[in-house]
Amino acid sequence: MTSTVNDHNLRFDAKKLGEMLGVPSNGFDVYVREDKSVLGDERLLELTYKLAPKPHLTESRSVQKGEMMPLHQLLFWFVIKNIVP
Repeated sequence: MTSTVNDHNLRFDAKKLGEMLGVPSNGFDVYVREDKSVLGDERLLELTYKLAPKPHLTESRSVQKGEMMPLHQLLFWFVIKNIVP
């Protein structure tokens, strides 16, 4: 991530952000990859189901915010409103 705040240029990656916030960042690089095939079809389907539990899911797909479980929506909005800025 790069940003400018009060004429100061900031640059940090997921690992550094995790250190600053005191949260683990292991696996973040896999999460943001466009090619998620490294996870395998079964794992991707499992992750899709955790974010948007729909009994008819047979293959992984992207999940819209409105489809997410309330807790995942809260986490998403917390990151967007508090961490990203």
